[in-house]
Amino acid sequence: MAPKKPTKTFSFTGFLKMSRPVNLVIVAFAQLMTAYFLVETTGSGHSVLLDPNLYAIILSTVILAAAGYMINDYYDVKIDYVNKPEEVIIGKGMKRRMVLFLHSALNFTGIGIGYIVSPKIALINFIAAFLLWLYSNSLKRQPFIGNLVVALLTGVTIWIIGFYYQKSELLVLTYAIFAFFLNLIREIIKDIEDRQGDRKHGCRTLPIVIGFRNTKKVIFVIAIGFVCAILIVTFKINNQLLFYYFGGLSLLFFLFMYKIYIADRKAHFTQLSVLSKLLMLTGIMSMGFL
Repeated sequence: MAPKKPTKTFSFTGFLKMSRPVNLVIVAFAQLMTAYFLVETTGSGHSVLLDPNLYAIILSTVILAAAGYMINDYYDVKIDYVNKPEEVIIGKGMKRRMVLFLHSALNFTGIGIGYIVSPKIALINFIAAFLLWLYSNSLKRQPFIGNLVVALLTGVTIWIIGFYYQKSELLVLTYAIFAFFLNLIREIIKDIEDRQGDRKHGCRTLPIVIGFRNTKKVIFVIAIGFVCAILIVTFKINNQLLFYYFGGLSLLFFLFMYKIYIADRKAHFTQLSVLSKLLMLTGIMSMGFL
């Protein structure tokens, strides 16, 4: 029998994989689009793209998100060995204590960068970092509350740009709501996808507590709430282009919901998780039409 290969203390490749670089790029892109198309100028009238504080906010958000992904992998390592053993990094490609160190270092860095911008941004970053840790530590093993927290933090990544510059608050809120509901649906889909490993390790996610079919009903209720919320805010903004764009996007969303209705295998829900990201990107791109 060949000797067991020692675990590396640090692996740059492992660090990148745990950070979910594709997701981080989507977050940064969404914030940049929000600033450019919805905020446009700073309080002094200069282009927001020339403001260093914008890039500091984006950088701090990306850093905190990466830290959140790492601590999630840390707490989920046993579950991941069941659901996706080939993707496990912790204990194979990087030692557990190094992951904890990186998580702490990234959080301190993200909060520190936020403080350079504004104490209020630092406070929001601190709360976000705490909630991401609490989610990974306990909330994600409870029905719905964990999904709600992650979706809320996703909406905050959009909202924080409008909050800092105090411009286009209602328009930014529309997209924050869009991100919140779509990510809430995606998080529940991921729970359905991962229910085998979650059940084995005592998690009480929605699919385990109320069953597979009832969870799909919950998704449809959320989808109705999503459509209603978007319609209410869009009518209040009274922007014809935005109304037409979301009307067209609704066709893609209804296709997405139909695929949820007929999905009954893990592979189907994996595809739906990817499709939800595409929906998010499509929604972000609509900012360019305003």
